[in-house]
Amino acid sequence: MKVPLANLLCITVLASSGTSFPLEKRGAATGKEKRVQYAAWDDVNVLAHGLLQLGQGLKEHVDKTKGQVRDITIKMKVFNVTISELGKLTQRLQEDSEALKVKAQSLEERENLVLNVSMDLREKTEELLKDRKKDHERMNKLEEKVDGLMQGEGLEAANGNYSDARTIQWMLEAQNKRIDDLVERIKQQQEKLDKQNVRIRTLQNQIHMKSERASLKRKEDDVHLNASSEQRDSPVAMASDCHELFLRGETTSGLYTIQPTDSEPFEVFCEMTPEGGWTVIQRRQDGSVDFDQLWQAYQTGFGSLNGEFWLGLEKIHSVSKGGSYILKVQFSDWRDEVESINYPFRLNGEESNYSLRILGSPAGNLESSLSTETSVPFSTRDKDNDQKIDLNCAKQLSGGWWFSNCGRSNLNGRYFVTPAPKQRHQRKQGVFWKTWRGRYYPLKTTTMMIAPAEIENKS
Repeated sequence: MKVPLANLLCITVLASSGTSFPLEKRGAATGKEKRVQYAAWDDVNVLAHGLLQLGQGLKEHVDKTKGQVRDITIKMKVFNVTISELGKLTQRLQEDSEALKVKAQSLEERENLVLNVSMDLREKTEELLKDRKKDHERMNKLEEKVDGLMQGEGLEAANGNYSDARTIQWMLEAQNKRIDDLVERIKQQQEKLDKQNVRIRTLQNQIHMKSERASLKRKEDDVHLNASSEQRDSPVAMASDCHELFLRGETTSGLYTIQPTDSEPFEVFCEMTPEGGWTVIQRRQDGSVDFDQLWQAYQTGFGSLNGEFWLGLEKIHSVSKGGSYILKVQFSDWRDEVESINYPFRLNGEESNYSLRILGSPAGNLESSLSTETSVPFSTRDKDNDQKIDLNCAKQLSGGWWFSNCGRSNLNGRYFVTPAPKQRHQRKQGVFWKTWRGRYYPLKTTTMMIAPAEIENKS
């Protein structure tokens, strides 16, 4: 027998109230008689219980579906926001890349223009040299004529030819001046061209780094979206010094982390210039740090990278051991006048007490105050390695340094604010560079920094 849904609901209500009800049974033969037959209570109860369970299950399923739809909606919103941010980031990176490409193209065009100008100047110089050679030949012939006339061919003719010779000599002097001017212009153009090449290489490195960063950012975002715990197989290696950071696109001076070959990572202060990046190894500026330290401190380093500090002999050695390096020493006096000097150098390891070897003549306006003849080991008051047999220079002068005979330089001495002490033995302990301002003048600031030798070819 089929019962409509409305009737089933009524049955459920009646069953819950405990009421019995009749069911009509119609016979096909008689048609007039109607017999009333009552359904069994157990059957109705089973049917009602089943319907209640069905309704409860449907309700739970609907609630669960609503929760899932709500979670999916939230995730879709987050996903849409993330996709939108990625799109904006990608667009910005593309715009930056296009701008850098335009700059690089402009610099290449200027480089080509400079090359063309240089070619023209060289051609003109060659022509002038040829003219100069011809003028010299003519001058020699005229001198021969003048000599002949002076020996007896008549004074009047001699005076006329002598006048011609003076004219030609004046022309030669003018030509020489023009040639010198052109050579100077060529030199200036070549310097500009070298600087343009450095800027072009810098821009190319920036474009390359932008692309790498964009690719890296996309990989990281993909990892977050997919909730994956896998790490990248080939992370970008740390730079070995500040100049490598410069070549990777970093142009702002400040604190960076580097990792030289066979060394642990450590933090340094990088001085970024238009020519490249310098790794700062020492700075004196206000006397806030005591530099009268023992060997262990000078080996590992001390002070604050944002103020006065000594980077550490072992770190300096790890940075510079990988190739040819330049040591740049800058200092200023109490009138704020500045001077500097550059040395090609090599710093040996702990087994040789970090001996310093100057490999060539210094570049700059000053004479050297470091020994350029032999390797000089580093000395402190608790480890006397200087070349004085009867004296400990570090005790006598204060601080640690590459002392040879105690008298030419010590940038790690005591910091004196002018006026300097009147006693001579106290002034000897100050920060000094003998070939600039003298043996007993306390310097106001000093900075020591190192970079690969190739940086000098770009300055």
